[in-house]
Amino acid sequence: MPPTIHLVRHAQGFHNLCVENESLRDPDLTALGEQQCADLRSAFPSHARLTGLVASPLRRTIQTCDLAFGGADKLYPIVLLDTLQEVSGAPCDTGSSKAALRAEFGDKIDLQRVRDSWTEKGEGSAFEPTMEALMARAKTARRALREMAGDGDDEIAVVSHGGFLHFLTDDWDGVPLDQATAWTNCMCRSYQFAESPDDKDDVRLVETKESWARRQPASRQPLTATEQREIRAIVQKRLLPYLKIKA
Repeated sequence: MPPTIHLVRHAQGFHNLCVENESLRDPDLTALGEQQCADLRSAFPSHARLTGLVASPLRRTIQTCDLAFGGADKLYPIVLLDTLQEVSGAPCDTGSSKAALRAEFGDKIDLQRVRDSWTEKGEGSAFEPTMEALMARAKTARRALREMAGDGDDEIAVVSHGGFLHFLTDDWDGVPLDQATAWTNCMCRSYQFAESPDDKDDVRLVETKESWARRQPASRQPLTATEQREIRAIVQKRLLPYLKIKA
């Protein structure tokens, strides 16, 4: 069996409660968010097969990963991957320093893949909220996850953000007209890797049949790679103001 990654959007954070809360820097999970993690922990079918945990370095993703999947010694530390952070430069999507994360989470996290500059999202940064930079960052993140997954049948849980998960998976299907993402808080989808038809240096994430069946009517089929490419530009343009992305 090829490796599988279980992608998860973080649980509800205080910034999800209202637009005004987006001014909070690197916010915590709400009480409902903590319950969402407990619910995911109960419902997730593959705990025994997990061999690793990965998360964006924002506090809400670390907390979600720990509460939903942590516990077995073999899964710690949670590997933090700075390319998995959320798309915008808003305070709520800007993380804490490595020193602050180390002080809060200690040995539960591995910061080796987090650059000191990971909180800088200005012009020219790898984390600048532009479409070009986000597409490049998603490619880098996919390659890193493919490397971390190895060549066996490992299963890894990866916690990221609703906006960035569309870039990471290159799946733009089902985004509501008045929302920034089709991923609900603590939604989990499972993927395997495939070759990219467009770029030999990239990899593609393909949702497993089981994952698709859990969240879609039996009569509906997933979009093909060609169909995804056709709707990508349309959906991305519509999401610009919601995700605070510069074209």
